[in-house]
Amino acid sequence: MSASFLLVEHCGPSTTVQDAGRFGYQRFGVTPAGPMDPWSFRLANRMLGNPEGEAGLEVGPGGLGLAVEAPRVRLAFAGAERPLRIDGRPVPWWSALSLRAGQRVELGPSARGVWSYVAIRGGLALAPVMGSRATHTLTGLGGLEGRALRAGDRLPLAVPVAEPEEPDLVLAAPPRGEDGPVRVLLGPQEAWFTEAGIATFLGAEWRVSAKSDRMGYRLDGPPVEHARSPNIVSDGIVFGAVQVPGSGRPIVLMADRQSTGGYPKIATVIGADVGRLAQVPIGGAVRFRRIAFDEARAARRAARAELERALASRRPLAASGRLDPDFLLSVNLVSGVTTGEP
Repeated sequence: MSASFLLVEHCGPSTTVQDAGRFGYQRFGVTPAGPMDPWSFRLANRMLGNPEGEAGLEVGPGGLGLAVEAPRVRLAFAGAERPLRIDGRPVPWWSALSLRAGQRVELGPSARGVWSYVAIRGGLALAPVMGSRATHTLTGLGGLEGRALRAGDRLPLAVPVAEPEEPDLVLAAPPRGEDGPVRVLLGPQEAWFTEAGIATFLGAEWRVSAKSDRMGYRLDGPPVEHARSPNIVSDGIVFGAVQVPGSGRPIVLMADRQSTGGYPKIATVIGADVGRLAQVPIGGAVRFRRIAFDEARAARRAARAELERALASRRPLAASGRLDPDFLLSVNLVSGVTTGEP
């Protein structure tokens, strides 16, 4: 059987191949990488019956155009909602679709949020690096040649034919996003900050800086006051760690974070909320709320339950009852005009 591909016809500058991440090597200075919004990434894979960490595409600012160079392929779309068209026909977001050779997929700019995910039944036939296909562009590891995707790239499919062919599905009740401040656990170096500094961090409205990227979200706002030197002996960095350098402006470390850091960490964004923070666009507002460890564990259980609830709402696309505005505008709902005379 000949190889099967997805052809990238065009894409934005931050479109990469990601899987769950490259774990076990951070002590050697190798970042995990992986998706910016882990919950949406998991959901996209689960919509296809894939393992939650299967390699797929992360789409950042800008759009994406794909052409199918395979007898059949099955794709799912989750994360930041975008206009979605198949061969020019609008399709609701949060869909799982079976496509045939020659069909084209078009994702427009994000209508809400930043990071979107395209899952592929069976994943991509790319060689893993240190056990992962996640792209880390700063070191050139993983994905396709360790870089962001560009027009003309051909992504080999691990499963050339989606067997058996399945009906198109859509989430009739997509996941409900949390409202309110992003939840954090204080520490591990809260003693490096004054009480006023901690109050500033928790009380201010922050704006995501234009200098933000997959490595870290820099926040603009009032300076957070240190109680001692803004330097520590470098230690490990986790996804969501909030460093505060000498400038007093927090930096939330994200998927492409460095493995260690020498600035004190005032707090850590809880796992249930890292994706929610990642979806805040440049210039968007962020507030933080301190919670206890037991609350963080309960929030993670609630996030998992919400994912399962959304999956349970899958319905055939034609009978889902979801009304997509782009689809309605594309349909000729009036077949003609009459004066009422015979």
